[in-house]
Amino acid sequence: MKEKVLTFLHSLSTYDLIYLGAVFALFLLLILLTLVLRKKLTLALFILLLAILEIALAPTLGFDFFHSWLFKNTITVTKAKKLHFVEAVVIEGKLKNDSRFDFKSCKVSAFVYKDTHNKYKNLIFKLKPLKTASLTLKDIPKGADATFKFLIEPFSYKKDIDVSLKGVCK
Repeated sequence: MKEKVLTFLHSLSTYDLIYLGAVFALFLLLILLTLVLRKKLTLALFILLLAILEIALAPTLGFDFFHSWLFKNTITVTKAKKLHFVEAVVIEGKLKNDSRFDFKSCKVSAFVYKDTHNKYKNLIFKLKPLKTASLTLKDIPKGADATFKFLIEPFSYKKDIDVSLKGVCK
């Protein structure tokens, strides 16, 4: 567990540290405002509730929003095919760097789901993919494309499948 926390801390960029520092400073400011307004109980409790919600939600939700805005990318599936003679699925795709920064690394994940004609079943199937795979792409300059290919094996599901891709870049 200690190694995972240290790895996460070392992977933070300068922008992440500024954001997390601002979240913590806002939390302290709200706590101080609560102490100043302790005579007005209703207002103080409301500000305390805001401080608790801010420190609980802002680091996770804001971090995800911040990264999706700062390191924006577009992933398209160019080919997804089940192989007939081998129990495998081939997924080819393209990642485009839409950010204003060069990507040092991008972790691309592929998810294979069951597919039906019922849209509600498809939503349930997205919760538990049949197979997942991931790979890391290195050094993608801004505005450039990078192609990739997944070979997911063994894959013995015989019916229709659906494929989705997700990319997290730094």
